[in-house]
Order: sequence, then structure tokens, then C-alpha cells
Amino acid sequence: MASNLGGRHHVGIALAFVCLLLLGVMPVISNGRPPGSGALVFALWLSIWQLLFSLPLLIREWRGGERGLMSATLSRARRNRILWITLFTGALFGISTWAYVLAFEKVGATNAALALQAYPLCAATLEAVFLGRRKGLAEVGFTGLLLIALYYLSTDGTWRPAGLSPWFGVAFAVPAIWSIAHVILRETLVSTPITPNQVTTSRLIVSTFVLAVLALTFEEPGEVWRTGLSPVFQAFALLMGLAYYLELAIWFNAMKHIDVSVASTITVPAPAITMIFAALFLGDAIQGTQIAAFGMIVIGLFGLLRYARPALQQPP
Repeated sequence: MASNLGGRHHVGIALAFVCLLLLGVMPVISNGRPPGSGALVFALWLSIWQLLFSLPLLIREWRGGERGLMSATLSRARRNRILWITLFTGALFGISTWAYVLAFEKVGATNAALALQAYPLCAATLEAVFLGRRKGLAEVGFTGLLLIALYYLSTDGTWRPAGLSPWFGVAFAVPAIWSIAHVILRETLVSTPITPNQVTTSRLIVSTFVLAVLALTFEEPGEVWRTGLSPVFQAFALLMGLAYYLELAIWFNAMKHIDVSVASTITVPAPAITMIFAALFLGDAIQGTQIAAFGMIVIGLFGLLRYARPALQQPP
């Protein structure tokens, strides 16, 4: 299942486990922020911190000759195309960051973490629709199991449509947006000299700008700055921004040493980590429906990792 891509297989495994821990703790950091600080304002400030954390590596790459869009190997037409892709996907990532924080707030850290496991399902669906990739019988079966688990979770174990929470739609929108953006970005990463950190930084510049416009439009401008001046709020925004950026950076580095399918398998239990941390630090009770949904999701994801690996080639 795995290949020793970089000659240091154990390093890739260790890095993937760090990603697992970060993915598990991020929902808890988000929901642990001070009461009264809105999801949109928090998404804006964590994105600002995330952007700041990406700059040192960007400067190092630039000094080392990795010039990204300014590379002499890129034609003007290709450079303009990449700029448009950056603007569009950056806007998508800005909206998804807002939805990401809002989902944790509205449906709870554990439930949202479980809902985000729909990412492989969204990626596989996009691949089938736009790339014409046919699904095998096993893949269809595991996809169905994943759908059943997510429906069971979103109805709080009742199986009744009346029990569906509309906020689960926000949670499910996040992996859908990730999948669309990553399908578009994949061509840029594999066919140009632009590095993953340059892609990350450029998308953060655009998404931070989009979030700033949204925050100043839908929130009181004074509230955006007053909230931002709170030391406790900024501590949580900094932690969230750092965790989010590190997860991206570590994920890409793990890919140098192990297959994406191996790393994806290691990060599957992230919702269980969230359950534990949410219970310890947020006082959340672990529900039987969450445990049951988690069990079905794990089985479904492992099946998809086995039979639909090409759909999982981009991390969130």
C-alpha cells in the first residue's frame, strides 16, 4: 500500500501522526474561543495569523531562487491563468474557513469533525462527474455506507428527516468546497514550478481579503476591531492559525516520504481525537450516536482509501 517515496518512510509516518493530532485539536481550539466572538471575525483573524506564519518560508524560497509566478519558465498566458485560479480558489477557501468555524460553533466540535469526513466522498464524486472515473462495486458500497453514517449523524440517530439540522449543511459544504478548490489547484501544483507553500500563501492573501470584506459587510466594523484587540481572543486566533498552517505544511512534507493513501489512513481517527479533547476541555458529552457514526465512517473511509485512492490526492 505504501511506497518509500523519499527514502525516509518513518519520517512520513511520524509527520502524518502530527497531522492527526492537529486535525483533532483544531475544532476544540475554535470552540474554546471567548463567548460572543463570531465565527466570521474569528475566521478573519485566524487567517491573518495563518498568512503571517506562511511568510518566513515564502521569503526563504524566494531567496533560494524559487520564484513561483515570477519564474522564467512560465509564459504570460500561463501566469495569467494561474492568477485567475488563485483568485477563484482563494475566495473559495475564504468562504470555507468561515463555514469551517461556523460549523464547529453550530453543531459542536465532534459532530462537525465527523461531518468533515465527507471530504473523500466529495472528492470521489467530483472525480466521477468531471473526470469520468467509473466506480467499482466495492467503491459504491463503501460510499453508500459513508452516506448512511453521515445521514444517521445529521438526524442525531433518529433516521427521521424532520430531525435534520440545517447547520449540518454548512458542515457538509466545507469538504465540498475543499474538493472543488483542490481539483482546480492540482493542475497548478503538478505542472508549474510553484511550490505548495507559495500556493498556500497566495490563497491565504486572497481568502483573508475576502473574509475582511465579508466581516466589514456583515459585522459592525467597530466590533471587528474591538474583538481583535482582546488578548484572549487573539491567543485563540493565533493558536488556530498556527495549527491550521502547520497542518498544511506538515501534510505536504509527509507526502514527500509516504503515499497519500497511507497518510490519509493515519488521519482517519481525527474525530476520535476531537471527541476526547472536547470532553476534556469543553465539557462536551460523548454521545452513543457519535460513536456509532464514527465506527461506520471509519469503515467507509478505509474502504474508499482502498478502492478510490486517486480521489484522495489533495489534502484540506
